[in-house]
Amino acid sequence: MTLTYLDTPTPIGLAHRGGWLTDASGRVRTELENTVPAFQNAIDLGYRYLETDVHATRDGVLVAFHDATLDRATDGSGAIADLPHARVARARVGGVESVPLLEDLLGTWPEARFNIDVKADSAVEPLARVLRRTRAWDRVCVGSFDQRRLERVRRTLDRPVAMSAAPWDVARLRLSCLSPLLRGLARRGVSCAQVPLRAGNFPVVSRDFIAAAHRLGMQVHVWTINDPVVMGRLLDAGVDGIVSDDVVGLRRVLAERGAWPTTTEARASA
Repeated sequence: MTLTYLDTPTPIGLAHRGGWLTDASGRVRTELENTVPAFQNAIDLGYRYLETDVHATRDGVLVAFHDATLDRATDGSGAIADLPHARVARARVGGVESVPLLEDLLGTWPEARFNIDVKADSAVEPLARVLRRTRAWDRVCVGSFDQRRLERVRRTLDRPVAMSAAPWDVARLRLSCLSPLLRGLARRGVSCAQVPLRAGNFPVVSRDFIAAAHRLGMQVHVWTINDPVVMGRLLDAGVDGIVSDDVVGLRRVLAERGAWPTTTEARASA
């Protein structure tokens, strides 16, 4: 089966957790991550790719939320995995917005493509159920910082989906080690390497890294970049995508390079 998640022209912009939004008074709202208004704002700006995270509640409901607990981002508290969805649903992100279901996000924006970071083992089976119900296999890319979890996702899903490289595969790419395992990434559905600029003091992204990924037919997406100067340098180096909170700034940088899709192009690629 042909995976269509990345069949659009590059470079692409990905709205990190929906991205920052600006309210009517001109104030930048950074606290409404992974909420419907944040994602809607990105869509209104013309983004086709949205990045989010998933956790499962105690009763197996899959929510779009970054942290393992409600404490930092909401007015609630407690570990999501220990709480029933009814309790999580009462929490308000930034004190005002509810925690959305991944299934609702997929249904609200059927033309958008979602990059999904699976944050917990308990989210794997619920993710499979959501993709089965929504039939959204071709418009998601699944990643995780846990190599074993990502392999479990691959075994659990009914159909192949685009996947980002797991940590050990990224390390091998960084060393340009074209082992049989790396050459098998495409067969495993690995479509892209989604990486930070650095891992601690160790630089990850380089022209050699990008070239090694491209030789394997993989794209390179770098997160989370909010500095327009760094965005430009990465684009000059040949990266295929940038993940950013600053959705206005990233759109400006891409538009200046003629890389921001027109409305017609966005509809054609959906």
